[in-house]
Amino acid sequence: MRLVAALLFTAACAFAQDQSAVTAAESACGPAGVHFDAKHDDSQHAIAQPETGKALVYVIQDIGVTNCLGACITTRVGLDGTWVGANVHNSYFSFSVGAGEHHLCVNHQSHLHIFSQMVALARLTAEPGKTYYFRTRTTTGGRDPLFLDLDAIDPDQARLFIASYPLSVSHPRK
Repeated sequence: MRLVAALLFTAACAFAQDQSAVTAAESACGPAGVHFDAKHDDSQHAIAQPETGKALVYVIQDIGVTNCLGACITTRVGLDGTWVGANVHNSYFSFSVGAGEHHLCVNHQSHLHIFSQMVALARLTAEPGKTYYFRTRTTTGGRDPLFLDLDAIDPDQARLFIASYPLSVSHPRK
C-alpha cells in the first residue's frame, strides 16, 4: 500500500512540474496560431534610447556563420503572453516595456516539429531608462538534442552584434 501511495505521489509531483512548465510558457509566449513574416533592414544599426518611463529590450538572434537553404528559421519573441516580433537568420529588433517584472519567451516558427516545439524563457525585472540585451541561439552538444537558449548578454557584446547584424522587421501574417 505504501508503494502505491509513493508512486501516486511521485506521479502527481511530476504532473505538477509539467503543468507549471506549461503554465510558465503560456504566460510568457503568445498564441500558438500567430506566425510572423520577417525580413532584414540593412540600413539600421543604431542603439535607440528608451522611451521616458520605460525600458528598452533588444533580442538578437545569433545562428553563427551558416548558409540557409531556402528560408532561415524565424524565431518569435513573446512578452507576458503576447508575441511582440520575430527575428530571422542573424538579426535583432527591440521593443519597449514598462517597469516591473516581465516574462520573455522565444520559440522557433517552423513546420518541422523538432524546431517548433523548442521554447526558451527568461525573466526580466525592467527599470525605467535602462536597456536590456538578450541573445537567442540554437545549440547542440554533438549527440545531444538541439536546445534553444535565451540569455541576457553583455552590452558590449550586444552592441557588436547590432553593428554587424541587420534589423529584423516583422509583422504577423494575416
